[in-house]
Amino acid sequence: MARSVNKVTLLGNVGKDPEIRSTPSGVMVASFGLATSDRFQDAQGNWQDRTEWHNLKAFKRTAEIVRDYVKKGSKLYIEGKISTNSWDDKETGVKKYRTEILVNELVLLSGREEGSGGSASAGGYSRPASASSSSASFDQKPPAAAGAPDDYAQQTEISDDDIPF
Repeated sequence: MARSVNKVTLLGNVGKDPEIRSTPSGVMVASFGLATSDRFQDAQGNWQDRTEWHNLKAFKRTAEIVRDYVKKGSKLYIEGKISTNSWDDKETGVKKYRTEILVNELVLLSGREEGSGGSASAGGYSRPASASSSSASFDQKPPAAAGAPDDYAQQTEISDDDIPF
C-alpha cells in the first residue's frame, strides 16, 4: 500500500476564546477557530484580503495548554491533520459534515501583552501532542527556522475588524 500524507500547517489568529470540555472518560478537549488571511489582486488590480476560518480540536495535554494560554486574538502556529465527520441531523434528517484540524503541534506566538496570559513569552511554548498519533509516527520536525513563523505572522496581521463576531 502506498504511503499517504495528511498534514496541515497553519499560522493565524484565534477568533474567539476556546471551548474546553471533557469526554465521559475524562479526556480534555479544546475546540476553537483559527483565522488565516490571504492577500490577492482582483481583476481591477486592487488588493483584497480573504480570511479563511478553520475549526481546530486539541486533546489531552495540548488542550490544557490551549485552556491556560490561548484566547481570542492569540497568534498560533499549528501543525495537524484534517478530519471530516458526518452525521444525520435529528430534526431534518439531512446529512451534515464538519471538517476539523486535529492539532498535533501548537506554538504560541503571542506575548503576554497580546493576550496569551500565563507565563508564555513571545516566541511561545511548543509541545507536540502525544495523543493518538503515536501509533503511526512519521518523522516530525519543529517548525522551519525559529523566526520564520513569527516573521510571516508580522506580515499577515488579522485585526478585530476581520473577525465577524
